[in-house]
Amino acid sequence: MYNIKKEYIAVAFLLSAFTACKVPTLVSKTENKAVPAGYLTASQDTTNTGKMNWRQYFTDPYLKDLIDTAIKNNQELNITLQEIEIARNEVRARKGEYLPFVGVRAGAGFDKPGRYTNMGALEANTEIRPGEERPEPLPDYLLAIQANWEVDIWKKLHTAKKAALNRYLSSIEGRNFVITNLVAEVANSYYELLALDNQLLIVNQNIELQTNALKVVKLQMEATRVTMLAVRKFEAEVLNTQSLQYGIKQRIRETENRINFLLARYPQPIQRDDQTFNTIVPQSIMAGIPSQLLINRPDVRQAELDLAASKLDITVAKANFYPRLDINAAVGYNAFNPKFLFNPSSILYSLAGDLMAPVVNRNAIKANYATANAKQIQAVYTYERTVLNAYIEVVNQLSNIDNLGKAYDTKSKEVQKLTESINISNNLFRSARADYMEVLLTQRDALESKFDLIETKMKQMNAVIGIYHALGGGWN
Repeated sequence: MYNIKKEYIAVAFLLSAFTACKVPTLVSKTENKAVPAGYLTASQDTTNTGKMNWRQYFTDPYLKDLIDTAIKNNQELNITLQEIEIARNEVRARKGEYLPFVGVRAGAGFDKPGRYTNMGALEANTEIRPGEERPEPLPDYLLAIQANWEVDIWKKLHTAKKAALNRYLSSIEGRNFVITNLVAEVANSYYELLALDNQLLIVNQNIELQTNALKVVKLQMEATRVTMLAVRKFEAEVLNTQSLQYGIKQRIRETENRINFLLARYPQPIQRDDQTFNTIVPQSIMAGIPSQLLINRPDVRQAELDLAASKLDITVAKANFYPRLDINAAVGYNAFNPKFLFNPSSILYSLAGDLMAPVVNRNAIKANYATANAKQIQAVYTYERTVLNAYIEVVNQLSNIDNLGKAYDTKSKEVQKLTESINISNNLFRSARADYMEVLLTQRDALESKFDLIETKMKQMNAVIGIYHALGGGWN
């Protein structure tokens, strides 16, 4: 068998010399892995917040519980886990292709050729032993072991297994990317819920303030210092503020259910401490250097593994232009009577080799080769786009954190001034030195500024979560 295989391989190389020159030449593309040295700053500190575990990054115990439950139960994540299992099975299948296929074959049947046929005439004059006629119809019993093996001369099957392995590893990175998105989405929704709670609290406080002001206006009207118009204006302002409650309550319900959906459970109240929102201090961020994104971010690593798999696919597609060697073998017993089945004379065996090289009409092979090359180029662009997007996300979030910090400080001063203005306007109104419209407008401006302050705080927290996500944090 060794000599036969050696001769076939020699013939294969001769055929490949004929066919190799006809392999189409395609234009390939190499990925650009260069990234800027820094994030538009002079800092080269390699400390990176993205490497921090999410349990350390988020300190709120209620939020930790929610994230933990989401990672265990989230349906999208569980779907991704099954994709990993599919990719793992693909690796096993590819590995089996370059190993011999061995099976046991058992069969029974009978055969009766026509008397006036070549086979029938021949068998009619054949005796098993002198004086012992051949049975008619002739039974046939078979018990054998059969094997077939595609000799992986060009490493096509091994390369296909490596491509499947890269896709399996890519599916794991895809799972990690789903986790980073899930952690960020739960955290963003949680802080939005705290912000809405605080907005509702401010509305209720404002309603109380406006109700007290309405009582004063009514007393002023009884003293004929204001008209019924002022009373109606204040009543309308109270009703307008009361109507804000319902919109906020609806947003609270929807945000709670968004979190419940991420946790794969039916609607129920979300446990939280809304008193901590205004005292939260945004996490200090260390962005590290851009080259760390190639290691930290699961989506970048996934794109890199997909690119590696696509390069191997080209090698597999190219190998189809070369000869293929198949070896088939069998050994077993074959007899017309079961009592002779295990007789040494009933032993059968066979060994055959089949060598085939595509020469004419190779359009399908050429098309598959061109498709593999196009997918590789596509994977290069996908990888470069993923890296570019990762870098831009970090730069945007760093800038966002800086600007939101300044905006929050400015807005806090505005809220303080307008809160003081409410007391001033009320005192002036009581002493008839300001009209009721000034009081109403001051209260409205103060309410809007408090709302804006809470929105700014929520955006600050979203930016802190966003930079953690952009740096690749959350999956580890």
